[in-house]
Amino acid sequence: MQRLLIISLFLSLYVQSIQAALPISVNDEKLPSLAPMVKLVAPAVVNISTRSNISVQQNPLLNDPFFRYFFRERQPQRRSSRPQSLGSGVVIDAEKGLIISNYHVVRQADEITVTLKDGRELKAQLLGSDPGVDVALLKVSAVGLTEIKQADSDTLQVGDFVVAIGNPFGLGQTVTSGIVSAMGRSGLGIEGYEDFIQTDASINPGNSGGALVNLRGELVGMNTAILAPGGSGGNVGIGFAIPSNMVLQIVEHLKQHGEVRRGVLGVVTQDLTPDLAKAFGINSSKGAVIARVYADSAAAESGLEAGDVVVEINGRKIKNATDMRNQVGLLQIGETLRMKVLRDGKSKNISAVIAEPKMTLIEGNKLSPVFAGAVFSQIQNPDKPEQSLVLVTEVIQGSPAWQARLQKGDILLSVNRQRVDSLKKLHKLVSNQKQILLSIQRGNRTMFVLLK
Repeated sequence: MQRLLIISLFLSLYVQSIQAALPISVNDEKLPSLAPMVKLVAPAVVNISTRSNISVQQNPLLNDPFFRYFFRERQPQRRSSRPQSLGSGVVIDAEKGLIISNYHVVRQADEITVTLKDGRELKAQLLGSDPGVDVALLKVSAVGLTEIKQADSDTLQVGDFVVAIGNPFGLGQTVTSGIVSAMGRSGLGIEGYEDFIQTDASINPGNSGGALVNLRGELVGMNTAILAPGGSGGNVGIGFAIPSNMVLQIVEHLKQHGEVRRGVLGVVTQDLTPDLAKAFGINSSKGAVIARVYADSAAAESGLEAGDVVVEINGRKIKNATDMRNQVGLLQIGETLRMKVLRDGKSKNISAVIAEPKMTLIEGNKLSPVFAGAVFSQIQNPDKPEQSLVLVTEVIQGSPAWQARLQKGDILLSVNRQRVDSLKKLHKLVSNQKQILLSIQRGNRTMFVLLK
């Protein structure tokens, strides 16, 4: 009984202390609130829904002209299923109607609808996308749009307060808050180029493409992914956003070309470890070590050498090999890469011009009838210049390749379970084959496609 009284007294004092710590006003002013900032920013965050037309062949007997005539069916009938997906987007240019979102929100979409905070529904045009970073650029025609202010995400620090705004689970616009838990997260296998902001602000399905803002209401990131153990799909306090600086660099590519035309530097890199730093006789703890320089590459022409440690690119400090890969991947073909490197313990400035990957082309109809309408390219792997990739460069709508659901940007990994890394090998593997099983990489997904 005495113990129960002590516990009751403790709880009473604890509640009183909480009440004392939370006044209803300060100097007759209301308590601090994020509401004024959210009120200004929320109209710049939109809901995005997409529709994809999927044609499904009806009964195979309808392919027979006599059968169709008997049943007065002149053409094979196809019905259309129109699944819908939900996500978010952010208005970055109100005058031009430009909106950013994630590529995975709008991929394979035949129709994109943007719903504004005021309830207006607008049809959106996809100006371009980059599966490697998971960014898409949309355009709408409307007046009275609200655009978001943009911050320098490089100044963001662990511990900074942030607010996530999006449309989770199709519930409508939702606001959550938290802090920056970590910076520069990579190696997660979510995207091709990763430099994520990690936050504990609640991010859930439907938040993808939404805004991560600082307390001034400025865009610092675009919400993209969550860590959900066990495939639950729910928030567990670990969410990831693409830094705004990275997003806006990609946007500049998409404005000009509708895609990111990545070139190659021609190097293999690795992280600078304490042991390597000691071996090289340098004091730096961060940087990317050049492990190999390929002949006839942009790196070779610039004078880079194996053993050089890259510590800065275009004025930005480099943390590790992944960081360097990201910085190179954000540059367009023909752009100059200015590097600060450490060689034999001394600092040296080196410039290189990003080169176009070597490429050859072949039309799909020269490979197999099922590939008609597609164009295939053999290119250097930007991540491993010593390797080649076979890329789907173009697909004509309505062609056999299009009906087989091939898409521009697909990377062919294998044909009938045999690895393919050249057009010559692709031609050999598909010749005289009645059935072709492809393994393809599409964005950050890998899938099988069966062609007959």
